[in-house]
Amino acid sequence: MTWISKLTTAFGLLLLADACYSAYEHSVLQTHRAASLSSLTSHSGTATSLPIDITIETLVATFVICLGMVLGTSNLRPIQWRVWAGKIEREGEAGFMNSSGEVEKDYVGNPFRLLESRPGFVNIRQQRKEFAEWVKRQ
Repeated sequence: MTWISKLTTAFGLLLLADACYSAYEHSVLQTHRAASLSSLTSHSGTATSLPIDITIETLVATFVICLGMVLGTSNLRPIQWRVWAGKIEREGEAGFMNSSGEVEKDYVGNPFRLLESRPGFVNIRQQRKEFAEWVKRQ
């Protein structure tokens, strides 16, 4: 993650912690208020919802956290193997540099290098001709 995404995520977490603390304080105040009113009157207390500013702060904090996480993700890879392998062959390690100029951890090189390095099919007819010519020369 870059420092901008870390800072954005930390700011969002700070906002979320403040919203959680505000919601807790609101519920504690409502509980004490309901307890004091119930001692004065005989009717049960009504449930109140959170104030709109706490709700908005929670939603904004969640959005800021999501934004920070999205800013810190690496580039998405193509879904199809052939597209991904083609990018590796065309660009090599340069196509997989992160923002700090280092090659990414999951870069493995050409995924088909084992298939390309194996020997091809053996041409038995060609080998038979070469052997026959070798025998004639001997």
